[in-house]
Amino acid sequence: MVQVTKGSGTVFRDLGLADADLLKAKADLVHHISMLIAERGLTQVQAAEVLGVTQPKISALLHGHLEGFSMDRLVRFLSALDRDVEISVRPKAKARPVIGVA
Repeated sequence: MVQVTKGSGTVFRDLGLADADLLKAKADLVHHISMLIAERGLTQVQAAEVLGVTQPKISALLHGHLEGFSMDRLVRFLSALDRDVEISVRPKAKARPVIGVA
């Protein structure tokens, strides 16, 4: 019989990464950036021009390589793509147990 464990809602936390919340937030922003680039039909070269970076940086970003991209930088990318970003503060959700990987 296969045992199934319900995830926490973020793979980064399930993997036990110390900066799971930051990685999840970055991944969410990158998802929006990726969708906007696709919606506009931009090539990586065109997206790089709009965002003020090189094509290899766009390639890394679109392939999920988040290192080297701060939250601030990702927010600036969204701004360059004509999006407003709002940050909200709310009470913390009920604590979820951290699931270790066996």
